[in-house]
Amino acid sequence: MDVTLHLAQDPAADELLGRSPLAALVGMLLDQQVPMEWAFAGPRTIADRLGADDLDAHEIAARDPEEFAALLSAKPAVHRYPGSMAKRIQQLCAYLVEHYDGDAAAVWEGVGTGKELLARLNELPGFGQQKAQIFLALLGKQLGVRPKGWREAAGDYGEAKAFRSVADITGPESLVKVRAHKQEMKAAAKAAKTGGASAR
Repeated sequence: MDVTLHLAQDPAADELLGRSPLAALVGMLLDQQVPMEWAFAGPRTIADRLGADDLDAHEIAARDPEEFAALLSAKPAVHRYPGSMAKRIQQLCAYLVEHYDGDAAAVWEGVGTGKELLARLNELPGFGQQKAQIFLALLGKQLGVRPKGWREAAGDYGEAKAFRSVADITGPESLVKVRAHKQEMKAAAKAAKTGGASAR
């Protein structure tokens, strides 16, 4: 895995995401309740604070939880909720150590079908169905991981030429399109909620 991603919109952070399967997984894990760029810059910040060039699942899983939470909480914080995210990252790394010998790429290497890959991603701590589908779409669209039926398994996020998620961001222009799509989705959800309330 060695491609150029544009998710953090920061060259050093994006370079790490493009070459490190674990960094990409951790970025996806962090991508909630904060701007996408902040989430995907997180793995680089964590690596820098650990004095490392990459993230290591064995090392992170073995860290003292309070010490690791403090590392994420130091200003500027890695996430809006650094304590709970530190715990989730350690849970993810511990799972990877237990099931994949700490090798994040082993989650998708050699997988025969998109359905099987989605099931594996769904099993990762902190990954629900939507997050698993978005990451599957990112693997297929930008990281060259395309098992049979991957687009179908990724659902709407696997659609070609769509601008629905981080899987579709390849630069500033597509970022604007994805943001616009998310705003539309939020507005539609809000309208459906208020419409439902007034119908009662």
